[in-house]
Amino acid sequence: MQIQEKPPYDTPFEWIGGEQKVRALVDRFYDLMDLEPGYAQLRATHGSTLDNARERLFWFLCGWLGGPSYYTDRFGHPMLRARHLPFAIGIQERDQWLACMDQAIGETGVDGKLRARLKQSFFQTADWMRNTP
Repeated sequence: MQIQEKPPYDTPFEWIGGEQKVRALVDRFYDLMDLEPGYAQLRATHGSTLDNARERLFWFLCGWLGGPSYYTDRFGHPMLRARHLPFAIGIQERDQWLACMDQAIGETGVDGKLRARLKQSFFQTADWMRNTP
């Protein structure tokens, strides 16, 4: 039997620092997507403005991390894969998304242990979203 160390908080939402920290993470993520040439292909899939994406990711992450269920209260089940099928998501898009999010996580000062857990969870989800080679 493998015993894992109990996280210092009941939910990742509490561990990350609540809504204020989730907002900072999402804002940094989309700011980086807008600013960094390495994320240009990812940015191109988001249209002319990132305002809607910012709000939806913030709402989604709050609930996904164990906080308020803003996204599901508004839209129901996230159905992430179905909602992303209209967009070509391959390995390059997956990897740009993950790199951008990891950079945002690092720049917003997320705890190292939580960062490692998030990185693993984000990879599993982002890889599942792929719909092109």
